[in-house]
Amino acid sequence: MSTASFTSRVLALEEFGTLPRLAERTVPAPMPGHTLVRVVAATVAHLDLNILDGQFGILPQLPFVPGTQGSGYVVASDTHPEGALVRLRGEGLGLSRDGAWTEHALVPDAAVETMPEGTDPALACIYFSPVGTAWAAVHAIAKVRPGERVLVTGASGAVGAMAAQLAARAGAEVIGAVGRQAKLRHVPGVAKALLASELTEEAIGGKVDALIDTVGGRILRDALTLVRPRGRAALLGYTAGRELALDLADFFLADVALLPVNMISRGQEVAPEVLRLLPDLSSGALTLPYERYRMDALGEAVERLRTGSAVGRIVLDMGDTGDTGL
Repeated sequence: MSTASFTSRVLALEEFGTLPRLAERTVPAPMPGHTLVRVVAATVAHLDLNILDGQFGILPQLPFVPGTQGSGYVVASDTHPEGALVRLRGEGLGLSRDGAWTEHALVPDAAVETMPEGTDPALACIYFSPVGTAWAAVHAIAKVRPGERVLVTGASGAVGAMAAQLAARAGAEVIGAVGRQAKLRHVPGVAKALLASELTEEAIGGKVDALIDTVGGRILRDALTLVRPRGRAALLGYTAGRELALDLADFFLADVALLPVNMISRGQEVAPEVLRLLPDLSSGALTLPYERYRMDALGEAVERLRTGSAVGRIVLDMGDTGDTGL
């Protein structure tokens, strides 16, 4: 298939520390070992912001198209069926090679995963990381059991909301904490919603068996005091602060296990479980919060992510999700 006469909109980063600008490029020509995808949705994540700012260990040559995850429909491929909805991630996408912030992406076949028919493209591009991280935190790390009490911080976010729902499914009583009044209404209904500033043992009805912390910083420090002796704390985020100071004498006395959730080493382990949950996400039995923006509203999306105002994940809408061709 010749694509020489077609152009595609892209968000091109020309200087670190700035926002990419909308531009047009010729649609990439198909080539062996690669899949050409008409991208319809892409994530805007903290990793992407680190790359925009030049603050990541792997930095691309400029100009560059960011976007570490996306979804779309196959236009041409020797491996994946034409017209299939696929998820794009890995193989240096958005890191060492042009990413998903474009209407057409040519990516290695290994970076492409076919999605079940009927999956929402926005869901396809955002579900794996938050659902996989939440599943690992609840089941593989914290090992939540029926009848336990679980405190989830950042419970309105994508990972926190999913962790709260999965902990409730595991038979736990769940308390969901958020940092802002406006986010209380976004805590899943399976959890008791509280402001992080109001977390006390009295307010939550006694100590909890497990903490799933998605934010770090002072919120984590305060939440740790609410975990019972020999309880567990699964740590998986640091948007509220990267440092945790511990008085060792108090730490030993508290006797709470601090358990990091490292998804770099657990991706393959959780993949089957995440795929098993996809039908529940598609049906709405499990909900994954996200906000959606057009390509020309990238600035607003980035601002909401940087300030912590966004509820859940952020998705860039690249166009008509029903368009499976050029």
